[in-house]
Amino acid sequence: MSEITPLMLQQMVTELSAHGNLRTGGGVSANTVNTIVTGIQAALQVAYRLGYLPEYTADQVKRPKAAEKQIECFTVEEQKKIEVAALAYRRPKMFGIVLCLYTGLRIGELLALEWSDIDFAKGEISVNKSSHDSKKDGRYCRLIEAPKTPTSRRIVPIPKQLLPLLREQKKKSSSVFVVGEDKVQTVRSYQYSFSLLLRRIGIPHRGFHALRHTFATRALECGMDVKTLSEILGHKNPTVTLNRYVHSLMPHKHEMRTASENCSEFSPITIIGEKIRPIFHLLELFSKKSIVFDSIILAIILTFWRFTDIIK
Repeated sequence: MSEITPLMLQQMVTELSAHGNLRTGGGVSANTVNTIVTGIQAALQVAYRLGYLPEYTADQVKRPKAAEKQIECFTVEEQKKIEVAALAYRRPKMFGIVLCLYTGLRIGELLALEWSDIDFAKGEISVNKSSHDSKKDGRYCRLIEAPKTPTSRRIVPIPKQLLPLLREQKKKSSSVFVVGEDKVQTVRSYQYSFSLLLRRIGIPHRGFHALRHTFATRALECGMDVKTLSEILGHKNPTVTLNRYVHSLMPHKHEMRTASENCSEFSPITIIGEKIRPIFHLLELFSKKSIVFDSIILAIILTFWRFTDIIK
């Protein structure tokens, strides 16, 4: 064990990054490499404390940086197509897709949601559990547990235009779950149903989490402040929300201006709030700057507006 040097560990990191996947022959992700490095460092640290190593040098290893994930969300037109298709679907389970578009729920939170978690009088959803898939006897089954983090327990407001649709769905439902039918909905099966819906209406495939990204992007575009959005999404702090979503706003600003002028009664603009128009005028003043500069200006405008009652 005393022969393990930082150089050897660094070579291991390089090899894993390039050819660590035994099935494909390619590299493994930076997150996987870092998990392995963390385990090795912990073991070597214990060995050093017990006297099996003369010194601890594993902390000199340079870890690979994880690539920044590209935020995928649907355009306004794609969102409208998804809404129409989901609401027209014969099976009521597809209504959960619309619910995610306007509440930002994760797929596990949606599948664990019970009718008793919805306060129709207050127009609120209590998120207090999550569903994930577990294998039993070679088959996938649904396992419902408490959320992993304290901030995931939260109250999510329901857009008022969505409440009548929710009440209608409840009358039709014979299940305790909002997305419930005779067959138990696992995460895998619901993701597959969503993929089939996208294929049927001609929208390029995106993961189910794109619905959550779409909600967050639309909310910021329509003037919601970052702190409020962070609480609705259940993020650890507003910085997570800011870093993840603000940079994605600028490509959509012209699209949103057109949409705000032609929005229907049941549309993303109407549901989240039709107070976006004044923002575009100010953004146009900075449109010739860099995207980073525009993003900073937009964040400042949205935050400032929150406290000056320009958006009410």
